[in-house]
Amino acid sequence: MRRLGLRARIIAAVVLVTLTATVAMAFTAYLLQENKTKERFARAATAEFDTDIHQATEKAWPQSSPVQLNAMSTYMGNEAGTTWSVLNLERVVELKARSTDHKIVVGGPTPGLLLGTRVTAIPVSVLDQPQTRREQEMGSWYVISQQVGSTSVLLVKFYDLQPMRDDLSTLRWQLAFVATVVALLGVGAALLAAGRIHRPVRHAAAAAQSVGDGRFDVRLPVRGRDELANLADSFNAMAGRLQAKDEQQRRFVSDVAHDLRTPVASVVAAADSLQDDDPAVRARSAELIGTQSRRLARLVEDLLEMSRFDAGVLVLEPEPVDLPAMVADAVELTAPDAHVTVSAEGDTVIEGDPRRLHTVVCNLLANAVHHGAEPVCVTIDGTQPDKVTISVADSGPGIPAEVHPILFDRFTRGDRARRPSEGSGLGLAIARENVRLHGGRIEASTEDGAVLTVTLPR
Repeated sequence: MRRLGLRARIIAAVVLVTLTATVAMAFTAYLLQENKTKERFARAATAEFDTDIHQATEKAWPQSSPVQLNAMSTYMGNEAGTTWSVLNLERVVELKARSTDHKIVVGGPTPGLLLGTRVTAIPVSVLDQPQTRREQEMGSWYVISQQVGSTSVLLVKFYDLQPMRDDLSTLRWQLAFVATVVALLGVGAALLAAGRIHRPVRHAAAAAQSVGDGRFDVRLPVRGRDELANLADSFNAMAGRLQAKDEQQRRFVSDVAHDLRTPVASVVAAADSLQDDDPAVRARSAELIGTQSRRLARLVEDLLEMSRFDAGVLVLEPEPVDLPAMVADAVELTAPDAHVTVSAEGDTVIEGDPRRLHTVVCNLLANAVHHGAEPVCVTIDGTQPDKVTISVADSGPGIPAEVHPILFDRFTRGDRARRPSEGSGLGLAIARENVRLHGGRIEASTEDGAVLTVTLPR
């Protein structure tokens, strides 16, 4: 079975909630009004009956029961517009004998037995415990009966329920009309709400499709502060990041192609020169091939390392690392002939991946030597209980303002602001990723030269 779309589900939900709430409120309102109406009707009928009983009791007749019956009939006959019966309780057996289907049925007024404006179809239950007030419904009548004082007369009054039922029926139709109008308004509100919700969602879907097709410049308008505005804002942020990544990827491919072109061209030219008859030319070509091959190997290794960072497949292999010893080894490997001083204080042993930390220090030293100036000072501060810092400061001109924001980006070279370099521009980017793997951070500043500071948690 095909599922409903978002618009249809929103409309169905709003209509269902509106209709349910409206019907529930209308039904509750009707029940409350019905109960109040019936209570008012019963109270009015009881009050009127109490008045009749009170006045009839004050005229208690000591005469015989037929005289009492006629006197009570005369009294009730003076009340115009009422429906009543008076029964002689001394002839209960005869009255019950005339009952059929729980009703006393007689042909008409019977002197000495039964008188009134209604003398047929009287509930026979009025004869049970007549001295006790009895209230009951019979068809469209509300029947109240009670013995009049200490006489042998039973007064039965009938109150027509039809006017009250007609009023309740009118109320039902009015509430049904109101519920229908509210339901129709709910449908209109549902259509409006569905349109307001579905339209930005449809635009977001179209924008997502455009992003999927490679158009990363698509943006959604942000209106208001609701969830849809948050969705649009999040989408725009995502599209911005994808656009930056795409531009970075394009720049990455361009830079890789540029960096590969020079050594490859050199290797090809040198390979062609190996066929020269001059031994000096062949020796120079062989040296050039070796130099450019090593450069290619370093570039390829750096590219592979960055690809592993991007794939998130790298893992740390931590062990205790003596930072002064590691830094000394990095100086000997990277800048054996440079003027580099190393100072350390505090506890300089941490848990980390020695190979990656060694790579970080080597890249910082190479950056200081190649793009800065000697002397280079390496400071290891282990005086803090929760972290260790490694600072590499050179004596060069510092970091230009235009380079500082992109210093750790891929393929950012010092030759943009300082002297030329044969580096790939990946060293500081690799150093930053390795520091992040350790949960640390790397920062750059200018203080009488470039200062790169690595902070590592213990």
